Amino acid sequence: MPPVFKPCIVVPVYDHADAIATAVAGLKPHGVPAYLVDDGSHAACAQALDAVAAAEADWVTLIRLSPNQGKGAAVMAGFEAASAAGYSHALQIDADGQHDPEAIPALLDLARSHPQALITGIPIYDASVPRSRLYGRYVTHVWVWINTLSLRIRDSMLGFRVYPLAPALQVWRSQHVGRRMDFDTEIMVRMFWDGVDVISLPTRVTYPLDGVSHFDLWRDNLRISQMHARLFVGMLWRLPRLLLRRLGFAARPLESSR
Repeated sequence: MPPVFKPCIVVPVYDHADAIATAVAGLKPHGVPAYLVDDGSHAACAQALDAVAAAEADWVTLIRLSPNQGKGAAVMAGFEAASAAGYSHALQIDADGQHDPEAIPALLDLARSHPQALITGIPIYDASVPRSRLYGRYVTHVWVWINTLSLRIRDSMLGFRVYPLAPALQVWRSQHVGRRMDFDTEIMVRMFWDGVDVISLPTRVTYPLDGVSHFDLWRDNLRISQMHARLFVGMLWRLPRLLLRRLGFAARPLESSR
């Protein structure tokens, strides 16, 4: 790990024209440089991003992808840029105001104290959460516990977390990681397989500020189901090492391209 803790913020953005200015305003008091990654947004959001980046040029960098490549691809484009600029960690947060920016100092403090761990929020929902999304999360929780042989990952779907950049980029470059709504869960499981600890912190979550959700009920649930199947096969291949870890024996990282 780099000897200096140097964090930044990465915000993937796709068509949140009405929310992005408020979201960025919530980040500013924390004094951490930010990358906004425009994932092929349409004109209205692109213009809103241009305005925000121009007004906050001293701490905001705008990256553009075209065409739309998916949330995971946008996050990792931000991570690549952050790593090239010398940052050691990146805090991922959504652009729609769903995540509570007041939790940023606590997440960063945990990352500073545990620089080799992936620090993640655990959602505390208010009444705005869609019940279908809430119940659907528990299916993923169970599959993640099966695929890691551990209860260490308490929630793998919340995209409000602090990554150590070096191991995150290593997984992204060497293994199959979903690029859309399957990204948050898959990269966390694969980093855990590679020996990265996961530390959780409860954080408030509200659905969402601008009323825009890019979750497609059928397409994204199918994509997530395929991810769980892919991870299950990967877990079987790694089963001896996962069992050794569970029994407390040291083992080298569970790396693989599978």
